[in-house]
Amino acid sequence: MLDLGLPLDAELAAPPPLPPVPGLCEWNPSLVGVLVSHGHPDHWGLATCLPGHPRIYIGKTTARILREAKFFTPMGAGFHAAGFLRDREPFRLGPFRITPYLLDHSAFDAYALLVDAGGRRLLYSGDLRAHGRRAALTERLITDPPPNIDVLLLEGTHVRAERVPAPSSNTEADVETTAADICRGTGTGMVLAAYSAQNVDRMATLYRAARATGRTFVLDLYAASLATAVEDADLPIPGAEDVLIYVPQAQRMKVKHAAEFHRVNALNHARIYPEQLAKRAGELVLTFRASMCRELVRAGCLTNAALLWSMWSGYLYDTRRGDLRRWATERDITLTVAHASGHATVGDLQRVARAVRARQVVPIHTAAPGRFDDLFERVRAHPDGEWWEA
Repeated sequence: MLDLGLPLDAELAAPPPLPPVPGLCEWNPSLVGVLVSHGHPDHWGLATCLPGHPRIYIGKTTARILREAKFFTPMGAGFHAAGFLRDREPFRLGPFRITPYLLDHSAFDAYALLVDAGGRRLLYSGDLRAHGRRAALTERLITDPPPNIDVLLLEGTHVRAERVPAPSSNTEADVETTAADICRGTGTGMVLAAYSAQNVDRMATLYRAARATGRTFVLDLYAASLATAVEDADLPIPGAEDVLIYVPQAQRMKVKHAAEFHRVNALNHARIYPEQLAKRAGELVLTFRASMCRELVRAGCLTNAALLWSMWSGYLYDTRRGDLRRWATERDITLTVAHASGHATVGDLQRVARAVRARQVVPIHTAAPGRFDDLFERVRAHPDGEWWEA
């Protein structure tokens, strides 16, 4: 099975039933393994519902990220992997020969998956882009694709109905430039950086912007745990001279209730505390969560502050957990959205499809599969739940 994701409109706390595939709800020898292409819940979320210990194959760094994230958020999981995906290193799984291809995506350690079996070849794109910090990985797939592909399962997040406006074409480099401009222009105020900690490339982007403008990058405990787990030289590592750790109240309480004090004790040498924030505000880019609003107001550190929202802008309009835009406006905090999508533009998807030259292109991961015929050659769409032969 290639990915076993939770639908985007479902809740992690109340997942839908598993799909009717032999081996998911009971043991069946025909299910020889579940391959997890990357760490977003719409690709692994239902795998946590499997009974027993299914054979799960996942990127090693992805497994570490999800294991650390599990302590802080439902967007984590502790998989007992039967094996790890490695870039362009094939392995056997029952009658299948699997070759992972490391790609650029907003989830670190994301793979396309080539499956060889019975003289046929299927390439699953996973989720990909070509405008991030690791764009060279996707370009490598385009310049050196696997040959003789019978079926390309191609993601189409940005393939949309014609009446739907095209998404922003910002690159990760654009986000870095905007973030640096905000750091320079905020003067004596603190820069609050709202981003997903699991998007570690975005963490690297914001860290680079902070360094370029002489500011210190402040991680929260969650982001610090993930940066340590990833072990990448581009990331802000706790203990570096331009990196500090601020542990918000919600995370302090989580550590206390779980009695996992080692999580904060290991970082005491690099911590900054609420009473220090106001004095050093003009030096800092602070990892920000909406749950921190009250404690930052109490700390008196928001004079002349700026809020950099570096996630999908739609989340700003979800007021179920409070109206962050209103909160910022009431405190004269300038709010700027600077984000780059985790998914490929239509143009880059077309480049991938032309390079692979599959005999069939099957739309997946899209709200507009009917548009594929207008954009790609040799398209064959299939509805959800249909078993089909190539």
